[in-house]
Amino acid sequence: MQDHIAFLQQLGHEAGNLALDTFQHGARQIRHKSTNVDLVTEADLAVEALLISRLQARFPGDGFLAEESGASAGNGRIWIIDPIDGTTNFAHRLPIFGITVALQEDGALLFGLTRCPTCHETYWAVREGGAWVQEDGQEPRRLRVSRAAKLEESVLATGFPYTRATSNDNNLAEFNAFIPQVQGIRRAGAATIDLCWLADGRLDGYWEANLQPWDWAAGVLMVEEAGGMVSNYEGTPWHPGASQIVASNGLLHQQLLDIIRQARQEMQ
Repeated sequence: MQDHIAFLQQLGHEAGNLALDTFQHGARQIRHKSTNVDLVTEADLAVEALLISRLQARFPGDGFLAEESGASAGNGRIWIIDPIDGTTNFAHRLPIFGITVALQEDGALLFGLTRCPTCHETYWAVREGGAWVQEDGQEPRRLRVSRAAKLEESVLATGFPYTRATSNDNNLAEFNAFIPQVQGIRRAGAATIDLCWLADGRLDGYWEANLQPWDWAAGVLMVEEAGGMVSNYEGTPWHPGASQIVASNGLLHQQLLDIIRQARQEMQ
């Protein structure tokens, strides 16, 4: 994988520049998918096509799992792609969104990359090779999770499902349980960015449900390689087919699980 990192970093820049050009100057043609808050823009489609085209040329035979075009079979290796995570932000000209790709083989995440074009930062992680961030023009810096050990010292992140208007399982119970006990909860609107910031020690914990593998895959590897912990709501190891995620610096993990479990029990 190390032999391909420079190519993947450059691809992240190219895809990020394409998204950024549309964000700054182009029309954002918007349509709805599953609900009136589940959006897709022409930039999502263009960035995804670019990523798949470049990856197919570099890694012939690999398969894909992409947000807009779905799954394609391959040789056992799968590239998991979210062309723009944070599409609602993008569509409303809010500058928090990321382009993210991850490589999975035999159920294990081997590589993840997230480009945040408005922050001029590229994050990447390699299984057993660490997690890193590089600001444009600067040297790479290794990521480390925070050392916060108490909830009252922590800042968490979360998000709410597209079905929040029609389902009682909409994260409000969990949010209300956490908010009195922490310094703050951030809702940036891009799961991949939340996980990168957690890996970088800017956040201390994150939880969310009802997302898809392309929202989480690259960020999960970032957190793990930065020394953090990732599981589902029951505390069992996360995998790309999971429907829930809890990520933390490790020190807070059991506290997060306990509060989520209690909130969900009271909701029933």
